[in-house]
Amino acid sequence: MPPPTLSRPSSGRDQPTGKDSMLGNVLHLSRWSLRSKMVVATVGLLTVICFVVGAVCYASMSISLYNQLDRSLIDASNRVTNTYRSGPPFDGSQTLGLGVGTLSTLVQNGRVGIINVVSDSRSSTQATPKEDVDALASIRPSDRIVNRTLSFGEYRLIAAPQANGDFVITGVPTHDADEILTALLATIIFVSASGILTVGLLATVIIRRAMSPLNQLAAVAMRVSRLPLDEGEVKLAERAPDSATNPHTEVGTVGMALNKMLDNVASALQSRQRSETKVRQFVADASHELRTPLTAIRGYTEMIRMTEQLSPTGEKSLSRVESQSKRMTSMVQDLLTLARLDEGRPLELKDTEMTQVVVETVNDMKVAVPDHHWQLDLPSDPFIIKADPGGVRQVLLNLLANAGKHTEPGTTVTTSLRATEEGMLQLSVADNGPGIPEKFRAQIFDRFARADAARSGHDGTTGLGLSIVQAIVQAHGGTVSVDSAPGRTVFRVDLPRH
Repeated sequence: MPPPTLSRPSSGRDQPTGKDSMLGNVLHLSRWSLRSKMVVATVGLLTVICFVVGAVCYASMSISLYNQLDRSLIDASNRVTNTYRSGPPFDGSQTLGLGVGTLSTLVQNGRVGIINVVSDSRSSTQATPKEDVDALASIRPSDRIVNRTLSFGEYRLIAAPQANGDFVITGVPTHDADEILTALLATIIFVSASGILTVGLLATVIIRRAMSPLNQLAAVAMRVSRLPLDEGEVKLAERAPDSATNPHTEVGTVGMALNKMLDNVASALQSRQRSETKVRQFVADASHELRTPLTAIRGYTEMIRMTEQLSPTGEKSLSRVESQSKRMTSMVQDLLTLARLDEGRPLELKDTEMTQVVVETVNDMKVAVPDHHWQLDLPSDPFIIKADPGGVRQVLLNLLANAGKHTEPGTTVTTSLRATEEGMLQLSVADNGPGIPEKFRAQIFDRFARADAARSGHDGTTGLGLSIVQAIVQAHGGTVSVDSAPGRTVFRVDLPRH
């Protein structure tokens, strides 16, 4: 059985550093911008062309120079051989017409003789280092032209056999040809590098200008993405500029398609707004019309109770009618409140002492829902803000009622006030109930949104309470949010203090 291995937590060294991350982005071509890919492709293609052209030029020049050198070598070999045939002793200095640096020597019985090197148009006798002797002795008449490195330079050499078994070695230096090839190589590298750099800079400028309409389209799309398209009347005036809608270019085609898409979206938003306006107007009108019959129902219910002798069953039925009419009246009132807020009617802002509003509202809830524990967490100093007192009171009342309806008896509900660093006043209502299901939190502030399984699942809610809270808070220029987990749910309302 293998011994158990101990795992240890990974340290910061195991995490990719900034340099590694940058290197990873460079190696992943899919993360490159289109502009970078086009510039790299252009420079890479030019580099390949320069390499091929340079290699062909260098090879052609090398072949031409060495062919010319070989012809000079053969001519020199013929001259030196004629000198040998004129009679012993062999002396290279007697040979005329040899170029400077031409080498000649006689090999007899495998032994290299004196090496003669032409210098300043006159032959001179060179000392024979052992390395040179070994290099020359390795040449055979069967070899064609060979290269050897001697103590006094690089040479092209040829061995010419004679009738008596001796052979004459003749060589010409490659120094001049090598210098020409080196200069040619340096020129090719310099010209190619300059051309690649110039083309790279020009390609960057040209491609950047050609791709600039794409940046304009991206900016338009980004501005549209920031617009609040989910609610209210939206004026979608963003369009791609004329410079990015040229139908004769690929980018311009994209710009035209984007404008057509935005036109379609704007038309759809206008249709949606008209439909929402009609629905809201219908709800407002219906709510106004329902108030009269509901008032009459409640009036006749009270009249029947005062004037008629009812059986226990009749009394129970009448009580049921009365409770349902009250519930419907409350719903109609909520709908009217939302209708007024949707119309954007200005709020009646006054100096509102929030501590007093919280204390009074919580005391009312203690009477209405006595089976919960209602607690306060308030600062010693009062908070005075510009707000609509009735609206703020309704916000807090709806949040407390929501906690009371959807938690079990014995739940502790804590209401607190505090000032935030952003200059806002934060009102929070927290309870230690079972929490709100995660899938319901995203729609908890929607109108008529109800989750039967949310918290305790009591019936009788209209799904308008939190919608009214959000509408009133937004009318004040504030925000409302919720955080929930099993054992703790917190609604936070942030209101501007001024």
